[in-house]
Amino acid sequence: MASSSSSSSVDETQTLIPGLPNDVASLILYLIPYCYHARLRPTCRSWRVFLTPSSNKSLLALRRRNRTASTLLCIFPQDPSISSPFLFDPHNLAWSSLPTAPPDPHCYGLCNFAAISLGPHLYVLGGSLFDTRSFPIDRPTASSSASRFDFVTGLWELLSPMAHARGSFACAVVPGSEAIIVAGGGSRHCVFAAAGSRISSVESYDVERDQWVELDRLPGLRAGCVGFVVEERMEFWVMGGYGEERTIDGVLPVDEYCRDAVVMELRSGDDGGKWRAVGDMWGDRERERVGKIVVVEDEEGRGRPGVFMLEGHHILRYDMASNRWRKESQVPKKAPHNSSFGFVVLDGELHVMTLLNAVDTTETRRKQHHKMAGKLLYIQIYHPKKKTWRFLTTKSPFRLLDFNAAVMCSVRL
Repeated sequence: MASSSSSSSVDETQTLIPGLPNDVASLILYLIPYCYHARLRPTCRSWRVFLTPSSNKSLLALRRRNRTASTLLCIFPQDPSISSPFLFDPHNLAWSSLPTAPPDPHCYGLCNFAAISLGPHLYVLGGSLFDTRSFPIDRPTASSSASRFDFVTGLWELLSPMAHARGSFACAVVPGSEAIIVAGGGSRHCVFAAAGSRISSVESYDVERDQWVELDRLPGLRAGCVGFVVEERMEFWVMGGYGEERTIDGVLPVDEYCRDAVVMELRSGDDGGKWRAVGDMWGDRERERVGKIVVVEDEEGRGRPGVFMLEGHHILRYDMASNRWRKESQVPKKAPHNSSFGFVVLDGELHVMTLLNAVDTTETRRKQHHKMAGKLLYIQIYHPKKKTWRFLTTKSPFRLLDFNAAVMCSVRL
């Protein structure tokens, strides 16, 4: 239940809902999904104050406390300083845009960055940066920048940069602490994939002190990897990615994909433990598959996550006991030609997304000018425990969206 602090955020002379006490009206407004808040603020002055987190600082905290907060999907279609990120509420099929990040006059593109949420903040870390001051101008360099969006103030703020510039790296929040850990990475071109640098450095970010601390390095160079924390053992896992680069005939660069995973035991304080290798995750006659990896936190209820990979239209599950990938399911509907799947976890379910053309084919035959009516987001949702599929279709705000380049994460608001 909302306490008197909820009603104190609104002037007692301002009525939220005529005929109802403000305490009761506050409970009703708290139940409104976050993505609708921006549309409802212009209704009246009292609603604008109540539904603006900077004016009502208890808004987001009480939504979490009263279990009215919902898990939203945040999509970065490209560089957040060029294009607005969008929040999507899959339960209400509602969209809401976020303000763009402050631009840098010397930079004209950022990709391969990491986006992760912690509390009322959305963090954007590192990436591959296209800078007018670098040469050659069409090749990105790794970025060490760190920034975050504050949902309370509605503003972006710069943070202390990482000690080592990196993009396409492993990143995870350490449970039970205000810390983010990053590992590996480098610079990676979104078109010329095999070109670029690799690093092995590992860092931990202390949110309260706004400080990066270097930890023990990875056993080898690794980029394009995924990181997650196994809370049951308090271990940080780094899986997948690519290591050393080799060339074919000394000309064409090709990635050497990592067939194993490495694990660090997380200790209290700033110092992490040593790394240990898990070993080859693929059989002798089985080729390694390189797909998009997502993690279902605490899937088994014992602090042990479920790790899934989308490779083509197949979903694989990682079995920690046997250190092998097992076939879990198959996506019912394949992605259209020359398009890609987005793969993300929301509320313990796997969301496989693709963008479809919302075009009236009958109308386009009659007209010489083929007008695009918009893009439909088609979502195929798999429940790992029930092993069932369900489907959603909603109109999206994107005309074009490349899921191979877009960055996505979940946000609890």
